[in-house]
Amino acid sequence: MKVFRMANHNQTGKLGETLALLYLERHSFIILHTNWRYSYYEIDIIAEKDNILHFIEVKTRRSTTFGLPEESVTDAKIEKLMKAGEAFLYQHPEWKRIQYDILSILLRYRQPAEYFFIEDVSR
Repeated sequence: MKVFRMANHNQTGKLGETLALLYLERHSFIILHTNWRYSYYEIDIIAEKDNILHFIEVKTRRSTTFGLPEESVTDAKIEKLMKAGEAFLYQHPEWKRIQYDILSILLRYRQPAEYFFIEDVSR
């Protein structure tokens, strides 16, 4: 029988998204959706805090060999996040205050996770 294993980067991404949920909940966010999809767009986390809807991109890395996690969020990725947010808002027009955020998580060997939350990003 052939056993399929998840690639390391996929495991890191899944762990990062789990840690992101815990981090956001600890900081009083209410999680509304995870991995919300529309067409070929995806939003990692949609959450609410203080009547603001947050569209959150989560980036996780295990080292800084290729830079910090947030450095991998390109203008094109932010553009896709914003288009996905527009699609969500078309379905949920009741939200008047929104913002786009990046939650960067660095998981170094035998060290506590490092979080860097960048609020209200734009291109």
